[in-house]
Amino acid sequence: MSVVPKRGLTVLLAGLAMFGPFAIDTMFPAFPAIAAEFGADDFAMQQTLSIYLIALAVMSLVHGPLSDALGRRPVVIGGVAVFTLASIGCALTWSTESLWMFRAVQGMCAGAGWIVARAIMRDLYEGPVVQRLMSNVSMLFTVAPALAPMIGGWVLLMGHWRWIFWFLALWGALLLVASIWRLPESHPPERRIPLRAGALVGGYAEMFMDRQFWPLAIAGTMNFSALFLYISAAPAFVVGLLKLGPQQFGWLFVPAVCGMFLGSLLSSRLAGRYSVPRTIGLGYTIMLIASGINVVVALILPQPQIPWSVLPIGLHAIGISLSFPSLVVLLLDRFPRHRGGASSLQAFVSLVFNAVLAGLIVVFVSGSALHLALSAAGLTAIGFIAWRIFRTRVHVEEALAGAAAADAREVSSIE
Repeated sequence: MSVVPKRGLTVLLAGLAMFGPFAIDTMFPAFPAIAAEFGADDFAMQQTLSIYLIALAVMSLVHGPLSDALGRRPVVIGGVAVFTLASIGCALTWSTESLWMFRAVQGMCAGAGWIVARAIMRDLYEGPVVQRLMSNVSMLFTVAPALAPMIGGWVLLMGHWRWIFWFLALWGALLLVASIWRLPESHPPERRIPLRAGALVGGYAEMFMDRQFWPLAIAGTMNFSALFLYISAAPAFVVGLLKLGPQQFGWLFVPAVCGMFLGSLLSSRLAGRYSVPRTIGLGYTIMLIASGINVVVALILPQPQIPWSVLPIGLHAIGISLSFPSLVVLLLDRFPRHRGGASSLQAFVSLVFNAVLAGLIVVFVSGSALHLALSAAGLTAIGFIAWRIFRTRVHVEEALAGAAAADAREVSSIE
């Protein structure tokens, strides 16, 4: 097993992990232009996001097991190729309904890069090395949805809204070429699991029944959802509440991007120095403090203002990026024979919740800065509770294992 990640491979894995999340909301600045061209209302436009997320969630259950059975490389290459074609379809779309259809196809294959890339990292590396690599790649993974609307706004300034999807198609084509050229196969035939319905269901059943899976999955999901709440509400928050223009999404996303970058950098630097639980605990301390500040700011300011209304979001992002890579490593290590499947199931849980968040919950809370702040704080609190449940169960398991070992030694000494 390699000790030092190759620089070129790290960049490629980061790009693969980034393109699916990046495509979630690149089109946000173009919402008014698309709605005007197709005569769509706000609800119809919001569904371009939720449909993408639902398709991404459903297919995320397939990408991991497919890579466990067929190998990582063919699943990644096939997914990137179809994503590129779907992006071209979005660029050539002729109605809201056709845009929904192509967005669904985009979502169905976008998870191939994100989910399988995590399994590749864990296949190739271990210990502090994989924690650092996961931190660096997760930085781009979490930065992508925040950076995307800003890039979408810049592309929109240069021309028609369709250019945004041509940009995504170009990016997909570049990743496809790079994957064919440089992506290794990290899951050799002797380690593959036959793709049978019974084995697939059995593997997922094992994960569902595992006492530690759900606390870890919920913790990781709720942490990022607290930020994704603002990402999915960006058109209402930036334009409606902050009274800014379509090219000023950076006022929300630059603090978020900077926070995620700093959090991932800190996670990478702490790898090998801090234990995984201690790193996650530090992340939660930062997230809970940021949540409290965000609520207080929303209560004090009658009208959201720059920069006070966005700085707590950046602080929160530091805690998210600090804790997320370690949570993923803990979850994947619970199922060493089903890392692809475990990555898929965790992604499914996160994506389904975020689809509901973007398509339904955001509609009701995005009209008020206080409602957004309270909702984000509530999500963070749920994640923290889930983490504490996990830690309690680990302590119980360790105590039982220690007692069993002591009993075995006592019996051995008597004999």
